[in-house]
Amino acid sequence: MRELERDLPTDAQPSATAREALPALAILGAGRMGGALAKAAREEGLEVTLAGREAALAAAQKAEAALLCVPDGAIEEVATSIGEAIPPLRLVGHTSGATSLEALAPAAERGAATFSLHPLQTVPNADAELVGAACAITGSDPEAERFAARLGERLGMRAFAVPDERRAAYHAAASMASNFLIALEESAAGLLERTGIEDARALLAPLVLTTAANWADHGSAALTGPIARGDGATVERHLAALRETAPELVPIYEELAELTRELAEARRAAR
Repeated sequence: MRELERDLPTDAQPSATAREALPALAILGAGRMGGALAKAAREEGLEVTLAGREAALAAAQKAEAALLCVPDGAIEEVATSIGEAIPPLRLVGHTSGATSLEALAPAAERGAATFSLHPLQTVPNADAELVGAACAITGSDPEAERFAARLGERLGMRAFAVPDERRAAYHAAASMASNFLIALEESAAGLLERTGIEDARALLAPLVLTTAANWADHGSAALTGPIARGDGATVERHLAALRETAPELVPIYEELAELTRELAEARRAAR
């Protein structure tokens, strides 16, 4: 079940730049993301305050930087609510993957530089491990972007810049890689269970994890299976079985089969 761990960086130590002193940080939003970031910050010895939305202003007044870990629709409201803390608060960011810096306009209008920092990692709870993950950053000016990079790296992540106008496309890619994978595997497990086989998730997990690890190592060269080897007869048998057992999965299978076929053909053409 831990197959993918071989691909995680083992040298995710903060760079010399990231080890520079960081300003006092208020993490506003005590849910999964806020809790995980606060935990990582405390482990790094950073000066950090974690507060829910009701205590956001009080926490922001004690910090130079604030990171809003709230639902996308609440970012502008919280940015407005902490306006009285600017200054000494001078940097205000959010952790949304798809939202632009425009949501932080109320803070920017009060004179704060704005940024975003989105961990490219699934965060199911406040104990989620962020070390070794990447994080997408954006800044309203060079100082804000540099702060976001330093903060991400100090927390053990690899920071990379995403233009503000391309954040939605970036987040769509992240959702496809993570959320859609879960949906696909649940569909596969459900199909297996309809054949009368128990413990479908436990049986499929080694295949899924090894496949993901091979993709991480080799990219599209990790592709195997009937489509990769040009076995159209097996694909037709799959579709016939789906029409009988799980007809709602036929469109999904056909779409993914076509994408897989194009990928396999592109690899053959490149040889």
